[in-house]
Amino acid sequence: MPYVIRDADGKIVQVFEQPVSGKSEQISTDSEDYKRYVDEHAAHTAEELRRQLAASDIGMARLVEDLVDVLINKGVIKFTDLPPAAGAKYLERQSARERLHAYKNLIVDEKDII
Repeated sequence: MPYVIRDADGKIVQVFEQPVSGKSEQISTDSEDYKRYVDEHAAHTAEELRRQLAASDIGMARLVEDLVDVLINKGVIKFTDLPPAAGAKYLERQSARERLHAYKNLIVDEKDII
């Protein structure tokens, strides 16, 4: 059975597998308070994990793109080895990256003017 610590209002704020120096009380997993805490905590944790995964998706896309670049440049794979949909997406991203680079070169900072 788990051990819990409650706040001043009696709401569970922490759950432990072992007792915590006299501050915790043992509680049944069938307790409504315990079930409510687990439901709220699980929902919060799942949402946080979803946010973390979404935030890392952009980085992973760039990582995969860079990996494909390296493999193609080293001759490990050929562009034509990619499935058609993957090749199209790769070309789309390469094109967007080139357009962005060209756009950045159009912007001149005042400190760059002689």
